[in-house]
Amino acid sequence: MLRPWFSLSDPIWQDFDRLNREMEKIFNENYFTTPGTAGTRVPIPAVNIGETPDKVLVYLFAPGLDAKDIELTIEKNMLTISAGRDTSKEIGEDSKVKGYYRKERFSGKFRRVIALPEGLDTSQIEAKYSNGILNVSIKKKEEEKAKKIEVAVS
Repeated sequence: MLRPWFSLSDPIWQDFDRLNREMEKIFNENYFTTPGTAGTRVPIPAVNIGETPDKVLVYLFAPGLDAKDIELTIEKNMLTISAGRDTSKEIGEDSKVKGYYRKERFSGKFRRVIALPEGLDTSQIEAKYSNGILNVSIKKKEEEKAKKIEVAVS
């Protein structure tokens, strides 16, 4: 009788099983942090984008920033928002805390690149930061109105 060339008790299968468990652990720990969620990695602030008849509005939700540290650039209909937060400063009774069970307020820099629709007048852009919300307003270009052309009689 022929003996099978492999067995499920071979060490190589144990290695595969261990690798599988590690990968499950990574994905179950929310390794890829979604916008607005807290995790061990720096979360990307959530953003809402909408429009009115005359402008496009971008709202970035990022409390705790200093307005002077927010950098906005726009190039080829791509709005880039960069900023950072330093949470090493003590808040309230932080100086008395000896260790945290959980600390979700992130410290570090982030960068958000947002694709904008065509037809915007990027020279008409305003940005305000209030109550943890960055409000960016970009006016739309005025559409060319149809012109009536007089036909001359000869």
